[in-house]
Amino acid sequence: MNKLEKAFALFDSYNQQDPNTITWEGISYPAEYFFALQVYHWVIKLAPDASESLLLASRSQHIGRWTSPRSSYPEGKAPYLQWRMELAKFHAAKATELMLEAGYEGEIVEAAQRIILKKNLRTDPEVQTMENSLCLVFLQFQYEDFIEKHDETKVMRILQKSWGKMSQPGRAAALTISYSAKAKQMLDKALQ
Repeated sequence: MNKLEKAFALFDSYNQQDPNTITWEGISYPAEYFFALQVYHWVIKLAPDASESLLLASRSQHIGRWTSPRSSYPEGKAPYLQWRMELAKFHAAKATELMLEAGYEGEIVEAAQRIILKKNLRTDPEVQTMENSLCLVFLQFQYEDFIEKHDETKVMRILQKSWGKMSQPGRAAALTISYSAKAKQMLDKALQ
């Protein structure tokens, strides 16, 4: 097993501890394990020549997310932003710990941390590829449920915000996803 495979195995083993599950095509998965695989698959699709650091970051972007649920912070924008910032630092630290255990060090680890922390979004192509992939995972696997749980105003705002975060390759990929009639109609409306 090479270092990349060892790191993936460590990331996957950690994420398989997620008590939350998602059922996709009749199979139940620990949620963060499933989402990590999907982010990785989108990264590979968008950047077939992705660096080792980007591959590592893609498989560990939200590692252990269930350990700090949004509900553990008060409502409101400031507590939400604090939760996001602290969670990103946790993801970077946990991923680093597991990368070191897999035998990585130096520049590869630092580059993976930079991607996980989304430093220089818009100017760093690897960070932008990660952002595109995260938005695509939302659209492909979480958007339909999101529509059912939130009012149209919130759905429109989130769609427009997600679209604004993506670059052209991400937007083009988003238009290839199969959506229900309702989801497609809302996406079209948000993009007008």
